[in-house]
Amino acid sequence: MDAALEDVEFLALSANRVEVLQSLAAGPRSRSDLAAETGASQATLGRILGDFEERSWVRRTDGSYEATATGRLVASAFSDLLDVLETERQLRDIVADLPTDAMGFDLARLADATITVPTETRPNAPLQRLIDLEREAETIRAFSHAFNEQTLALTAERAEAGDLTFRGVFSRSAIDALASESTLRRRLETLLGAETASVRVRDDGVPLAGTLVDDRVHLLVRDDSGVLRASIDTDDPAVVEWAEDAFDRYWSSAAPLDRGDLDGRAPE
Repeated sequence: MDAALEDVEFLALSANRVEVLQSLAAGPRSRSDLAAETGASQATLGRILGDFEERSWVRRTDGSYEATATGRLVASAFSDLLDVLETERQLRDIVADLPTDAMGFDLARLADATITVPTETRPNAPLQRLIDLEREAETIRAFSHAFNEQTLALTAERAEAGDLTFRGVFSRSAIDALASESTLRRRLETLLGAETASVRVRDDGVPLAGTLVDDRVHLLVRDDSGVLRASIDTDDPAVVEWAEDAFDRYWSSAAPLDRGDLDGRAPE
């Protein structure tokens, strides 16, 4: 373990070492190629390549250098570690609020995700990201414990116009909240009246706010007080598969909702 940690430290202490090893893992390079790619001096490259040769991570071939099989192994593993740590840094400030128990995928799958957080000038940036995606979507499948006024208005308008196919499954409390306010109720009725829209209600609730916008997954992250902390969206295949399975599971265990079901709920 100590020897392995020493090699990790050896790489981690120099960005040039990491870049040189990654470059050689991709294919043979001359020293001039490496200097152009990394910006390292010839003296620095000489030291790095010498250290790599001592570890049998690289070898000289016809005036160039290339990674050995073990060098490629180390480069791949270290690149994976860097990707994981970069993902962790992106999630660090919101991890406490992530519904990880309901997220049935490896968090490493969020390495290429778009993470949107509120700012002083754009406090609703996470929600706006969802609206921007929904504005151009052809198909939306939503499963959530809430139905925001802005997304409701947009989906109702687009579904009524025949521009959007919408299916949503929501907690009973989300639907009750909409039905109790006159403007939101009218928008919900418009959505329910659209031929290309279907809504279901789940009495057992929905533990997270997820939306499949065409082939992209969007998640809204709120803290225990309901404050919007961030949004995450990705088209990673594993996350998309998880979201499709989650939607199907919630949808199959929910009851259809139509405009007549709202009659017993008087709006304000």
